[in-house]
Amino acid sequence: MKAVILEEKNKLQIRDIQLDETLGMHDVRIKIAKVGVCGSDVHYYKHGNIGDFVVKEPMILGHEASGIIMEVGSAVQHLSVGDRVCMEPGIFKADSLEARQGLYHLDPDIKFWATPPVHGVLRESVVHPANLTFKLPDHVSLEEGVMVEPLASGVHVACKVGICPGDTAVVAGAGTIGALMALALLASGCSRVIITDIKQEKLDFLVHQYGERLIACNVEQEDLALCVQHHFGRGADLFVDCSGNIAAIMAAPHCLRPAGKLIFVGMPQEPVSMDIVAMQVKEIETISIFRYVNNYERSIALIASGQINVKPLISKHFHFDQSILAFESAASASPDIIKIIIDCDL
Repeated sequence: MKAVILEEKNKLQIRDIQLDETLGMHDVRIKIAKVGVCGSDVHYYKHGNIGDFVVKEPMILGHEASGIIMEVGSAVQHLSVGDRVCMEPGIFKADSLEARQGLYHLDPDIKFWATPPVHGVLRESVVHPANLTFKLPDHVSLEEGVMVEPLASGVHVACKVGICPGDTAVVAGAGTIGALMALALLASGCSRVIITDIKQEKLDFLVHQYGERLIACNVEQEDLALCVQHHFGRGADLFVDCSGNIAAIMAAPHCLRPAGKLIFVGMPQEPVSMDIVAMQVKEIETISIFRYVNNYERSIALIASGQINVKPLISKHFHFDQSILAFESAASASPDIIKIIIDCDL
């Protein structure tokens, strides 16, 4: 089948690839319809690695996806041919210690699409476990189905930190993950969220689309701690870093109220030195986040109910044959781009 393949760093090709994917009794075969270009895909393309995950051989990109079921395994009862679905991209071992503890996303042997050496889904079709395949409501589009995967990260944070009604938050980074994080926090009970970036156009767009509960702070033009003090008094209840930016992370203790929570979502490219004393005197709690767990159904429900409108975040569409151009556009970090979707109607 045709696929978008990262041959090596900075080299993408659209070419045929032979894949042996047998349909098991608990699997479904899915025709891929839409795939989102994620920041991690772009990072593998431009740098060849994310931390210890290194591209050592050709790999199909793409893990944010939706599609239409072509075939179902003999034991699958909750899905049918023709169903429109989105797919959770991490295949874990059901008998692993982590899965038995309800933490399957931490299974060290998890096979996550487009994470070396596992192939992603920028291709014609994929065989996937039925229990990681979710039917979309009739009024939820395939484009919105793509957005379930990045939204799940925000829902996971909201669930894990235990948001109280009226909490305030700072979200560092206004890319797809940061924007959806802010929306998930607001939908989960936060009264106001400050979102930061250095691209004013992107910040203006988000505030225009999502209203006055979302407050923009351009950290190149404004001191973040002073902005937080102006809007939240003694500090925010939560600081969620979605940027991996060292300066943003180091600013966090000065933006949090006593007993606030610092949540790490973005992955810095190098070690970060923290002011431990500044955190101790406030008894700041730190929480690390890795992907999500059992959050897909909640994310679909938030979109289906209208509590979170993901449509404005979809900036551009490219046809499958334009996939390399799509990645170049994503890598350009243009301020008018939040999410690029590739249409895979091959």
